[in-house]
Amino acid sequence: METAAKLTPTFRKFGMASLSDGLEISVMTCVPQTAPGVSPKGIVQLVHGMCEHKERYIPFMEFLARNGYAGIIHDHRGHGESVRSREDLGYFYEGGFMAMIEDIKAVNSIAKENFPGLPLALFGHSMGSMAVRSYVKRYDDTVDTLIVCGSPSHNPGAGFAKFLTKAYSAVTGDRHRPSLIQHLAFGTFNRNFGKVTSPNAWVCSDPEIVRKYDSDPLCNFQFTNDGFINLFSLMQDAYDPGGWSMYRPELPVRFISGAEDPCLVSEAAFRKAVNAMKRVGYQNVTSKLYPAMRHEILNETGKEQVWKDILDFLEENRKLRT
Repeated sequence: METAAKLTPTFRKFGMASLSDGLEISVMTCVPQTAPGVSPKGIVQLVHGMCEHKERYIPFMEFLARNGYAGIIHDHRGHGESVRSREDLGYFYEGGFMAMIEDIKAVNSIAKENFPGLPLALFGHSMGSMAVRSYVKRYDDTVDTLIVCGSPSHNPGAGFAKFLTKAYSAVTGDRHRPSLIQHLAFGTFNRNFGKVTSPNAWVCSDPEIVRKYDSDPLCNFQFTNDGFINLFSLMQDAYDPGGWSMYRPELPVRFISGAEDPCLVSEAAFRKAVNAMKRVGYQNVTSKLYPAMRHEILNETGKEQVWKDILDFLEENRKLRT
């Protein structure tokens, strides 16, 4: 039997043309180097959050590979290397948020072509946590487990925010970066953390993680009007109980978040998000809040416990499947 120490991870990057509009989407895989003829235990498809990129998930993907799991992740349109120019960071191009969902589908298909027959876990963080719910709303028959991480709680004002941003875009253009909308969306996120030196202190309690985030040009950008319109549309779609194509009501769904994550709004709002998945028909939905952790629990102080819990969830459901 392979031991974790032997499963050295191998990374590969490649591009794929989005089926929605031809945009080049950057994809990265991480595969454990198992013995000849030995397959990975499963696949973890990772879907990242707003204003970040796939390379930030390398440490976690290495952990998964050392424990026998292949990983695949792509940069969302308007993020990382999935842009036509750096000026397009935060811009969703012609396809909008629905193209984002179809990009996830295309990556899912690549994962299954490369690792046929293996169980696939879909993991989404933050904006990605809404994207994966919109994805399973349409394609839950393509995944074996779902992990919803750092979920922004439903904001009933999303419709008005989208209306306001559309009006602003009509005047300033869809590529304009609206400071007003940015402030309305994130201006209060640091209020519970005392005196801070970074507008992104809410992301993580580890100051080194925040420093790296602040200094990373692929993170330190602001959404365009178009980006915010699609973000609000994505929230509306993910939380809309209508239109679900329910193929797998038994799908294991796991919600995880930091208890001090401002995206949570409150524990009651978090529970409401969990219950929303139950209400649309999923029968196996569980959740866990991590005390003293902020938004990026994969990077937080004490992240090792989060990583272990995710691995345990993967292992438990893999064994149930086999």
